[in-house]
Amino acid sequence: MSPDLPPVVPSVTADLVGALSPRLRKRLDAGVAKLAACAVVRDGDTVRIAVDDTTDVVLHAPGGTVTSADAIRCGCLLAPGCLHRAAAASAAPVAGDAPVTDPAGAEAKESTAAVQTGTAGQAERADAEAATADQRAAARAVHGAAAAVLEAGTDGAGAVLQAELLRAAHTARLAGLPRACAAAVSVVTGVRAARSADPGYRLADFADALAGVLGLTHRLPQATGPELTELRGTVRQPYRPDGSLRLYGLFSEPVLTASGYAGAVTWTADAHGRLYTVSDVAPGGPARATGAADRTVRIGDTALTHRELSRAGLAVSGATVSPTGRLGAGAAVRAVRAPGAAWPSEPLDRLWTVPVAEQVARALDGGQDLLFLEVTLMGTVREASGDCLLADCAGLPLRLAAAHDDPSLPYRDNLRVLAAARGSRLRVVARLVPGPLPRALLLATEHPSDPAARLDLGLDRLQQADLPTRTVPPPAAVASAGDEAPLHLLRRRVHQAVSGGRRVLALSRDGSGDGVRLRRLGLATAGDLLDDLHSAAADRARDAFGRLLASDTDRFARAWLAAAVYTSAVERALCANAWGATAAMSSRHPIPRLRTS
Repeated sequence: MSPDLPPVVPSVTADLVGALSPRLRKRLDAGVAKLAACAVVRDGDTVRIAVDDTTDVVLHAPGGTVTSADAIRCGCLLAPGCLHRAAAASAAPVAGDAPVTDPAGAEAKESTAAVQTGTAGQAERADAEAATADQRAAARAVHGAAAAVLEAGTDGAGAVLQAELLRAAHTARLAGLPRACAAAVSVVTGVRAARSADPGYRLADFADALAGVLGLTHRLPQATGPELTELRGTVRQPYRPDGSLRLYGLFSEPVLTASGYAGAVTWTADAHGRLYTVSDVAPGGPARATGAADRTVRIGDTALTHRELSRAGLAVSGATVSPTGRLGAGAAVRAVRAPGAAWPSEPLDRLWTVPVAEQVARALDGGQDLLFLEVTLMGTVREASGDCLLADCAGLPLRLAAAHDDPSLPYRDNLRVLAAARGSRLRVVARLVPGPLPRALLLATEHPSDPAARLDLGLDRLQQADLPTRTVPPPAAVASAGDEAPLHLLRRRVHQAVSGGRRVLALSRDGSGDGVRLRRLGLATAGDLLDDLHSAAADRARDAFGRLLASDTDRFARAWLAAAVYTSAVERALCANAWGATAAMSSRHPIPRLRTS
């Protein structure tokens, strides 16, 4: 997937791939790989790909998005039925997967034509009823296409399978199921990131996305009332008036997604500790992610850049706010610069006074996942994805990892420099990573030599000269991390299926004693789910001539989804236990008890 290309709406990619002959479909993945290596030239709304010395593919993207098949043209002799047009659409980011940063802005790139023609009204009328026949059919289509991706794994889910899922996503949008559409698009984006070795790709995140779309479309056909409303979702987040706000900058973080969007998000807080965000996200790559911090924020008449706002303040009148705290930038909104506050000063200081267990419980309950922590740096610990910082956080051995691995962003370089500040006690902002050990992604920190200053670790570069000449020796010992539950035996198979598909588990079934081991260690349900997953993977019947019949993708998808949901629930319980947040968890989301003997 090339971030240099403009996003293409799902229906365009699906139509172009669907129009290919069987022979050309077999060559599509090779065509995508070839186009990814070609030179790309952008001129306003037109992007030109030089396929060879005599052939160009031209994408016309008014407003930044390709919205019709006719907007992709090729100069070869086989056009318009050539491979190049479909390959270009398959290599481009998928439109509709960008964060909605402004209800009236250019970043909201979702294709809302279907909703405008009446499906929104149809969805509203179904609020207290069962799903319509079209919605049930669309949900089944998305489920089937996602199950086919799981069957093949990211290794085998080429452009043809991706196009089928995009077609199902478009059908879901037409049926008034924007949440299913967005979930399907997210899976396609994850597949492309995996196949292109994108530095930002994380297997665990993609497994969660795949489980999310399978779970959603499994539940939706039988859902009614409020559950149906939740599963159906909304095209855009509603913004509500919030009067006048006095905000204080906290930090800024770059945005660089696998779907081809980039920019910056600046976090602010009001006097009561409520968080608000100001975003600037649009199609682009690493250059836009690193440069967006110096762009002017798009609220009112303020001339503040994101970098400046992260350390200053903002007075807003006529504010509009989304349910997640995102500030709108409508014409009636007014904003001017105001004094900021240091982290150790009011009102920002109160963010760090909330007990860590309460912060983690809030995040695990589906709330804000930012953690405001006071840590003492202890050194580094080596992991498969690279070194991460080890810190003492209220007696817990906390692992602080890089928030993004793209080399154009300074996250990992800054972690290496901070590792030399062993013994320093710092206030930090991090994002919770649920797991059996306390772990978070480090986003911002106090300056090691000046507590009144702070560093945005995805934008600022820390130098060795910035470190204090002497650091306080760290404590003699850190609390033991404890023994990790053997859940990794199930998690490993769940993730293997995501990467290699059914065939990987079918081949690994014989001689596997993982199910027996899980039951022996007290995780009987995990053992049963693992055995069922292996059984479903190996379940291939033969005809009278000994030939393999078509596999039951639905049974394998159900077995995998059950294992994935169980793994997520237990990991949530383990995470709460690791952070000491079990008692603080909301009673609305009970944590399953684990047998330890």
